[in-house]
Amino acid sequence: MSSDRINQANGRLRAAKVGVTIQQLGNRLYLKATFPPKPGSAKTHPHQQRIALGIHANPAGVSLAEKEARKVGALLDCRQFDWTPYLKVEPQQRDKIGDWIERFEIDYFTRRARNPKSETTWHSDYWKVFKTLPLDQPLTVEVLTNTITSVKADSRTRKRFVDVLSRLAEFAELEANFKPLKGSYSSKNVAPRDLPSDQAIAQLFYSLKPGPWQWAFGMMAAYGLRNHELFYCDLSRFPILQITEGAKTDPHRVWPLYPEWAEKWELQAINLPNCTGKNNTDLGNRVTHAFKRMGIPFPPYNLRHAWAVRAIEFRLDVSLAAAQMGHSVKIHCEIYQHWINEDVHQRAYDALITRADRPKVPLA
Repeated sequence: MSSDRINQANGRLRAAKVGVTIQQLGNRLYLKATFPPKPGSAKTHPHQQRIALGIHANPAGVSLAEKEARKVGALLDCRQFDWTPYLKVEPQQRDKIGDWIERFEIDYFTRRARNPKSETTWHSDYWKVFKTLPLDQPLTVEVLTNTITSVKADSRTRKRFVDVLSRLAEFAELEANFKPLKGSYSSKNVAPRDLPSDQAIAQLFYSLKPGPWQWAFGMMAAYGLRNHELFYCDLSRFPILQITEGAKTDPHRVWPLYPEWAEKWELQAINLPNCTGKNNTDLGNRVTHAFKRMGIPFPPYNLRHAWAVRAIEFRLDVSLAAAQMGHSVKIHCEIYQHWINEDVHQRAYDALITRADRPKVPLA
């Protein structure tokens, strides 16, 4: 059904100063407003909630929903609203988890454009968790709790399950608090990867067969790219690289470390591997599989991590390094700063004290 009828009804409600709106989720209609807490809720103050009307999203349903919205608005104004008649049709008592996920997905892509970037986030952050749920069972706190606790404690996966299923519970307006189940995982707990040295990276580049995958390896080494970012490269301002729209993050610029690699390896001559994929996750997997086929002894992301460590050795300001890697300073520091070993600190120190413009030491 076209959303025009719902928009028109909501326009009339706003004009009449009714503090209730009609919302469509899947093929059902809901009322959304600031309601008092439901019976048994841990919350004590009115907050934004939805009423499930059990009405289909069709022209007749919109007409009924508008009348109900006016009635509910009047009850709220008189402080006489009672949850009792509406709890009888609460859909979480009968709707399957698969139905709720379908509504969640519709809402998710209503609030953001559907493109490779958002599709990647949906599949990697949300669907990987949702598909582990029993889709044909009713959505309950118990089912979500059991799913979370089935995942290894204090792990990155457990943290993701808590985050994603908390959002699903909030969307379905279930009274749930999964934060205590999150555990103590932090990126600081992750052991540093066995990163290849810069010399080993250069030797590997020359050992590869000239062609698209050698170019891809060189780009990832020199610019610290995510796997899928290979397919969003604009080198019109070489040696500066522009990551274009469609990648995981917003467009951003990257400078090569080392610039000599970019020049000598002729990376300005774009030689993109012939890969296809429905989204960025698929493209990234193609790169990972290619590295394995070529016998490269580490995953592609190690080149990105090596660029980050190199940026510290180059004394590139942390805010600039984070911006060029396409993430926040907080994430950059959490992931990379604790990876820096004594050798890196020593080289940075040696470079610092041998600078020509360093302060002169007072001897007396």
